[in-house]
Amino acid sequence: MDYLGEKVSELELKGARHTAEEISGQPKLWEEAFERMVFYQPQVSDFLKTVFAVPNLQVILTGAGTSAFIGEVLQREFQKSTGKSTRAISTTDLVSHPAESFQKSTPTLLVSFARSGDSPESVAAFDLAEAIVDRIFHLIITCNPDGKLAQVGKKSNTTVLLMPEKANDKALAMTGSFTCMLLAGILTTQIDNLSEQRQTVKKISEYGMVILNGFTEKLKELAASDFKRVVFLGSGPLKGIAEESQLKVQELTDGAIICKHDSFLGFRHGPKAVIDESTLIFYLFSNDPYVYQYEVDLVKSIRSNPKVPYCVGVFEHSESVEELHLDLTIGVSPLKNNVSDVFFTVCSVLPAQILGFYKSLHLGLRPDIPSKSGSITRVVQGVTIYPYQKPTGRNTPVLNQNAAIKKFK
Repeated sequence: MDYLGEKVSELELKGARHTAEEISGQPKLWEEAFERMVFYQPQVSDFLKTVFAVPNLQVILTGAGTSAFIGEVLQREFQKSTGKSTRAISTTDLVSHPAESFQKSTPTLLVSFARSGDSPESVAAFDLAEAIVDRIFHLIITCNPDGKLAQVGKKSNTTVLLMPEKANDKALAMTGSFTCMLLAGILTTQIDNLSEQRQTVKKISEYGMVILNGFTEKLKELAASDFKRVVFLGSGPLKGIAEESQLKVQELTDGAIICKHDSFLGFRHGPKAVIDESTLIFYLFSNDPYVYQYEVDLVKSIRSNPKVPYCVGVFEHSESVEELHLDLTIGVSPLKNNVSDVFFTVCSVLPAQILGFYKSLHLGLRPDIPSKSGSITRVVQGVTIYPYQKPTGRNTPVLNQNAAIKKFK
């Protein structure tokens, strides 16, 4: 059996089997995740109807590291679909600054995304929300049935959605877990009309196979070239994918390749200075014609620079892009199907995953465990969670000052 065009025996020798298998398995995994959400539909629908009936409710989308970027992708979609004030705040920010996000008198739905459910910050964010907010609700989307977050599902204010077994990645880099939880989050915003999304999920699964079958070899060749930096650009929900793409290449290469992300418009305001002859730029293009105008302008501006980098464009439909003079065009459909940008996010991260995988091998690393020093681990280690203390005052209680310090080893 092959994964990403590599024989399993070779992948095992190179410490790359899990990463290759998990990247390759995503399109099928998305369809399994859809069926899992169909199973959960009655439970989630009833839970959210109760929660969203609460006046003045706020929604916080959270996670640590890659899981936090799911919230960045979904923030607009959640707010649009629910009509509730929605923010994406990482658990790493919630834990260090809880009073800036949790208020005693503000009802809150905390939506937690977590591969393992054992990240110290994810568990601490749950505990802080419980301690501070009078009316707190939790929706937990996780890949590990044995994780700490999965075990709190029996609480009446909590619903836990467990992803398919194969979403619980064995490799260090989150790939299938990220896209599976992301899709589950998108489908949560459509929970009362899931049947209408079946064809869309099937389509993005087909798009994923187009990328895997049609562009893996080209991305492998690109990974063997002598670049030192990669910039990922995206607009709206695709900016969150640019952020995850940046992290994926950087962690798979153990920091040897420095990456940056931004929006198309934001990149003009100073960050363009990072471009030199050793830079790759990945453009994650929007399907919205209005947004696309701004993106095209940025591409043309960069092309006018004498330091022209190697440019890759990721599109749903790439008709009439000759004017952009891209070095590699990754178009997934010959037709203008126009799935929404938020659904397109699920498959648009695959090129970065594949590039990072092959660059890791090119650098002599082991993609399943690319960190030579061990400083990056599958579940973060060595984080001390301190008792939360805040000066007394209106709406700012002192919490558990004498509680024992938790040390996660």
